[in-house]
Amino acid sequence: MPRIGLDLPAVIRAATEIADAQGLEAVTLASLAQKLQIRSPSLYNHVNGLPELRRQLALSGLTQMSELFASALAGKTGDEAIRAFSYAYLDFARAHPGLYEAVQRAVDPDDNRLQEAAGSVVGMAVNALEVYGLRGEAAIHAVRGLRSFLHGFANLEKQGGFGIPLDLDVTFRLIIDTFLAGVKAMQAEE
Repeated sequence: MPRIGLDLPAVIRAATEIADAQGLEAVTLASLAQKLQIRSPSLYNHVNGLPELRRQLALSGLTQMSELFASALAGKTGDEAIRAFSYAYLDFARAHPGLYEAVQRAVDPDDNRLQEAAGSVVGMAVNALEVYGLRGEAAIHAVRGLRSFLHGFANLEKQGGFGIPLDLDVTFRLIIDTFLAGVKAMQAEE
């Protein structure tokens, strides 16, 4: 019988706290049960094992990213939209490093809910790039480039990979400017 007051959202919140504080690999059924002050088998009332728990974390992370990006992009187009998307991405990675890690794993093509959630995030980036005339494969290549630089920056920052004492915000702005120049060059080729 489930503990009163314990439901799937509470389980996911607790798992997110562990992931953000200690990393995604620290999220186990045992660590989660300890945090919730329950026995591990009780978690099976809410998730069907560790893979399902990690799936739920990814779904939660994608949903939160989607909401954050929608808010950041509201009323913006062109360069302003790409900048807003980029800063929102980095803000999410900084605020939720464990949850961010959960959404980076490849989505199972048979998992419709995760596919839809991931597609929503990608769709926002594609829509932000439409003003540059990029569609189809060109838009996907541009989104991949955007995701690559955003993820690379977020990951290097998290790992302490920027050892030279220069302002990281300046570096990030310069990378966005470089990406935008590249997108405009792609636009000119179309």
